[in-house]
Amino acid sequence: MAKATVKFSDIDLSVVVPVGTRIIEVSEKVGSGIVYGCRECDCGTCIMMVEEGMENLSTPSMLEDQVLRDNMAGKEFRLACQAQVLGDVTISPV
Repeated sequence: MAKATVKFSDIDLSVVVPVGTRIIEVSEKVGSGIVYGCRECDCGTCIMMVEEGMENLSTPSMLEDQVLRDNMAGKEFRLACQAQVLGDVTISPV
């Protein structure tokens, strides 16, 4: 199974995860400061900043794009409940 590294800059921790893992799943386990509410791409609570590796995350769905627009989030932001790891990435909570 392919693996990738997720670096959480807020806690200075890097974790190797299987490709396809959602960021929120890893964040919960390592104690990152990414908060969340619904886990369903509805509330927008889990907005995170992608510092490096945006191209290594899954493509945002139309619903995620809408939630990000509704929250006036720029291109460097994603929802942790939706973003799946495809390669190495560095993120931080908002």
